[in-house]
Amino acid sequence: MPINPDAVGTKGEPVESSWTSKDCLLYALGVGAGMSDPTGFELEFTTENSQNVDQRALPTQAVVIPSFGSAMTNIGTFNPAMLVHGEQKVVLHREIPVQGSVVTISEVTGIYDKGKGAVVEVTLDSNLEGDGEPLFTNVFSAFIRGEGDFGGDRGPSGPKNVAPERDPDASITYQTREDQALLYRLSGDRNPLHSDPEFAKLAGFDKPILHGLCTYGFTGRALLHGLCGSDPARFKSMEGRFSSPVFPGEALTVNMWVDGNEAVFQTLGDDGRVVLDSGLCVFE
Repeated sequence: MPINPDAVGTKGEPVESSWTSKDCLLYALGVGAGMSDPTGFELEFTTENSQNVDQRALPTQAVVIPSFGSAMTNIGTFNPAMLVHGEQKVVLHREIPVQGSVVTISEVTGIYDKGKGAVVEVTLDSNLEGDGEPLFTNVFSAFIRGEGDFGGDRGPSGPKNVAPERDPDASITYQTREDQALLYRLSGDRNPLHSDPEFAKLAGFDKPILHGLCTYGFTGRALLHGLCGSDPARFKSMEGRFSSPVFPGEALTVNMWVDGNEAVFQTLGDDGRVVLDSGLCVFE
């Protein structure tokens, strides 16, 4: 069965996910924390036993704790190799503890006909076990090549969160490691596109590319330090569109344009190309 547009509104079964202090440390290292950062070694994110430093979790860890969601099984069949991660949004309802469990319910919230492919949007609401209150929400969209032309709604189009035509109010550059993808994959995404040179060549790349959500995590760190005074409790939401692959070893520059408690942002690769676009961060 091809993509089923009637799946919009369907929900998956609740799925439990847990994480530990060690998972938080590993995720932080996977998105570059502690590497020649202007804030120091980010000990609150990279250690659990430093004197007078309480361990904390990076806000963007919310994207790796739950799975894509069981609701994806409702959308029909497709070739997974044709799926590309398009956009990602995360909303923090409160600060993520350094260990815990959540129960996540996923819902198909959109299926759009883009002609050459279909865009599927899934929303995942994660409640903390123990008190049952919301902890974070993820919204991701995936573009599935070859699954369009089913006569459906084309969905939202046109630019959003456009950067102003002026110099950014803040700009932070982080250097990724040559082995960054090998480190990041230990937080859950073992796709060989990011580790196996031969598999990457089959996909049309000279070498393995960096996970999009790793670029997202590097960007989230820049937003945390540049806008929130390095305080995860002030980080409320982040959204962006993946626009170009990144290779491990590239430097990533995050430019931010601030307007009140919001900031439009873009992340640029080594050569100045935009790799994460249409960015918006809400903060306190």
